[in-house]
Amino acid sequence: MKAVIYARYSSDVQIENSIEGQLRECKEFAEKQGITVLNSYIDRALSAKTDNRPQFQKMIKDSAKHLFDVIIVWKLDRFARNRYDSAHYKAILRKNGVKVISATEAISEDSTGILLESLLEGYAEFYSAELSEKVTRGLTENALKCKYNGGGLPVGYVIDGEQYSQLDPLTAPVVLEAYKMYDKGATLTEVARWMNGKGVFSYRNKPMRTDCVLRLLKNCRYLGEYRYKSIVTPDAIPKIVPLDLFERVQERIAKNKKAPARQKAKEDLHLLTTKLFCGLCGKYLIGESGTSGTKGRLHT
Repeated sequence: MKAVIYARYSSDVQIENSIEGQLRECKEFAEKQGITVLNSYIDRALSAKTDNRPQFQKMIKDSAKHLFDVIIVWKLDRFARNRYDSAHYKAILRKNGVKVISATEAISEDSTGILLESLLEGYAEFYSAELSEKVTRGLTENALKCKYNGGGLPVGYVIDGEQYSQLDPLTAPVVLEAYKMYDKGATLTEVARWMNGKGVFSYRNKPMRTDCVLRLLKNCRYLGEYRYKSIVTPDAIPKIVPLDLFERVQERIAKNKKAPARQKAKEDLHLLTTKLFCGLCGKYLIGESGTSGTKGRLHT
């Protein structure tokens, strides 16, 4: 018999070296059973609650080529933690003449084996659902205490040893100055260029772009507001931006959004841009320009 190995680990509870252990035990099982292993399909840091796994899908597709007879997994929960996905893809594999075998779970070929396999698959789905509930419960408890729950940390803050947000003495003043610059008329591009010049990058440690600056200028956390899903707690973290400044910035953002050509309109052309508006919808009328077939510049 010819086989391939499918190995997977989740980002929540497992680490890279667990792949090595899965492969080793699967290869030992194959050797004892006289099965030749041709290849391995490995998905790293991907949950089996979903079938959106690149190597898993490639393996299912390759099964139609009839190059292997079995798929060896360390445990059945490596294949799927969803009973529907498990049944669906095993049906496809059976059609292609391929069977899924667990290297560590002794499942017989008779009716008892069918029952045991269904119980193991049901338990895998139960474990996944229970783990998700525990994680959600823990995150909710953290949120009620206004503790950091992971994800991107906004510029201007650091997390202390107890998972609370604290002001970053280096970047918090830069955030405040960015608000002041925009309030005084600076464009998003100018603010982004200034912040990059100060060596202050986005939470992904990449240069600030206009969209990054816009998110920063709209982030209520700088008012001291803590948010997690439906949990909103005012004055829960250190404030960086005063309320009056924040509100003025929001007004200017809304004004520029309503008149997108405000920043790019030239003084000598389209003089009425952002001054005329539609009597029906209330939106501003803006000028357009383009190049004609004779290379002439047209303005409307």
